[in-house]
Amino acid sequence: FYSKYVYMILRISILLILLLLVPAFYIDRHFHLKKHRAFRFLLWGISGIFMAFTVWFCLYENFSDTESLVKGQYLMLLLMWSCSTLLFTVVSATGWIFRKCRQAQRIRKLIDSVALIGGLSIAGSMLYGHISGPEKLIVKTYTYQSASIPASFDGFRIVQLSDLHVGTFANRKNIIRQITDSVMSLQPDMIVFTGDLVNYHSGELDAFLPILSKMKAPFGIYAVLGNHDYMNYRHWATGNDRKADIQRLISLEKKMGWKVLLNENSVVRHQTDSMAIIGVENDGKPPFPARADLPRAQKGLQADCFSILLSHDPTHWRRAVLPTTNIPLTLSGHTHGMQLQFGHFSPASWFYPEWGGPYTITERGIPRTLYVSLGTGEVLLPFRLGAWPEINVIILHHIPSTQP
Repeated sequence: FYSKYVYMILRISILLILLLLVPAFYIDRHFHLKKHRAFRFLLWGISGIFMAFTVWFCLYENFSDTESLVKGQYLMLLLMWSCSTLLFTVVSATGWIFRKCRQAQRIRKLIDSVALIGGLSIAGSMLYGHISGPEKLIVKTYTYQSASIPASFDGFRIVQLSDLHVGTFANRKNIIRQITDSVMSLQPDMIVFTGDLVNYHSGELDAFLPILSKMKAPFGIYAVLGNHDYMNYRHWATGNDRKADIQRLISLEKKMGWKVLLNENSVVRHQTDSMAIIGVENDGKPPFPARADLPRAQKGLQADCFSILLSHDPTHWRRAVLPTTNIPLTLSGHTHGMQLQFGHFSPASWFYPEWGGPYTITERGIPRTLYVSLGTGEVLLPFRLGAWPEINVIILHHIPSTQP
């Protein structure tokens, strides 16, 4: 038991030394703060407080909802401070290369100015992403074309929501209200939710039931569970308590009129045609739960039935969906684009081959498509920059077959 915490403290300490103490030491020496005791005390005081509180936050397991919100605010301050001071340190330290130049002092002052502007820009951008990012809701539309789409479903509008993480918005209900109103304004034929409704426990959803229950669609609302919906990020007295809370979450979703698909399918009929919505439980790489059962989820479906799969984690697509099924269209979430995106780049690409938007692979002449939503909520950090919260509209377009 104790060795677990000692190991955790050692890992955290190494990271914090790099993020906090190394920049503090450099700034202290570079600006000769021995002569400016007030600034020196402030620098080391802030760094020490961040060190102590971060270790405590990492070791403390059961946060109340209010404490979780405070933790998110604290982590934002920590990242703003550490990223800006670390950037200043790295850029400023390059001035050492010019120490033997005739204009060394002037060059180093110029580099310090660039480092300072860079550090302040980082802090300002993160502050903007914290204050305004969660509210910059956008709508992305994608037209999925295929001859396998039944003719009567041509133009069928599916609105995809993902990763609401409602617990993050306990003090900002207006955001969830804005999301709900936006979904209804899109006049969806069907709404699908691809997982991570809560952060830690089902109680987070209680305050949002009246708001989310306003979402309706003629062909229904379908949902699957994400990794957070298994309540693994909270300490429970017993495993049965955790399982009971999962069941409570599912019951609340059903109360809102959502049909939760747990390794099962639902056939949707329109005029003389039909298609299937398949939903699997979360299936991710460790440490995320891997509970999908594709054969069970497809049970009873005809081989030629056009199907759409809801699977929270996009890594499931390459690992199991492509090699074991013929499902043409998969909808996922999970990545959030790591809540940070610059142009077409996101650090999420370092961890996920498919992290946002549509991806198509053609196998044996048959195109297979995965669409990954960046979701609308945040987890851990109340922050989004570039990877703005999004609602996705998937429009089905039937292509007449060219075969005789």
